[in-house]
Amino acid sequence: MNEMDFRVTSNDGTTIAYDRKGSGPAVVLVGGAQDDGAENAPLVPALAEHFTVYNYARRGRGASGFTEPYAVEREIEDLDALIAEAGGSAHLFGASSGGALALEAAAAGSAIDTIAVWEVPYAVGDDIRPRFEEYVADTRRAFDAGRDEEVLELFMRMTGASDDNIAARKAAGKKTAHWADSVALAPTLVHDSVFDNRYQLPTDRLATVTQPVLVTTGGPITVPYMAGLPSDFFDRAADELADLLPHAQRETLDGPDHVVDPQTIGPLLLRFFSSEH
Repeated sequence: MNEMDFRVTSNDGTTIAYDRKGSGPAVVLVGGAQDDGAENAPLVPALAEHFTVYNYARRGRGASGFTEPYAVEREIEDLDALIAEAGGSAHLFGASSGGALALEAAAAGSAIDTIAVWEVPYAVGDDIRPRFEEYVADTRRAFDAGRDEEVLELFMRMTGASDDNIAARKAAGKKTAHWADSVALAPTLVHDSVFDNRYQLPTDRLATVTQPVLVTTGGPITVPYMAGLPSDFFDRAADELADLLPHAQRETLDGPDHVVDPQTIGPLLLRFFSSEH
């Protein structure tokens, strides 16, 4: 579990854990699927010389608490609590499904200056919609039955892992705490599908976002663990987003992995968050 040094209380009383580093205007890092804040942590040094960077564990992840029932509004309130702690406004960087959450918060009226998103996983295209609808339904059934390990395996299988690969990763992960940690985060995959609008672009809501938004991807998918998705999966969504959002800037970077590379995106974020828009 990714331990964090600071705590803030959300509107419903849930404790949200975060780390803070640097000085200057606030930037909040919003994690994606199966992330307790560890995946965004390498970005902190890349931004902290010019910004006060808040990297948090979303509710139900890592050291953050969780209060039933889950609702998108509670996740937005978590962000609002962090933004208030940061002085009342902030830039947001959202990785993967964290980008969808950042955009939903903007549409809901949160005090956000600018937004940068990386490879938001909206499933665009009739060729993949049936698979995602089936995945959402299957994970909900497994979640409702308390089969968290099955939820995780369904996610891995949907993105392209074979049964043999899942078995190998499970065996390797059980030698450490990695597999147990991943299973503990599995319910948040179901939560993600709720605010991701079943991985469909919520066009009416996002069209109301007035902030400047930097929409980024790393080009065609090449990593084996995502081979089950079309190679242009993230680019499709990003292109649709850029067309939909009133004030969007679209960038394609040389990103070899879905997990964000601070060397690749850090300089671009520094420029975007520092610019007059």
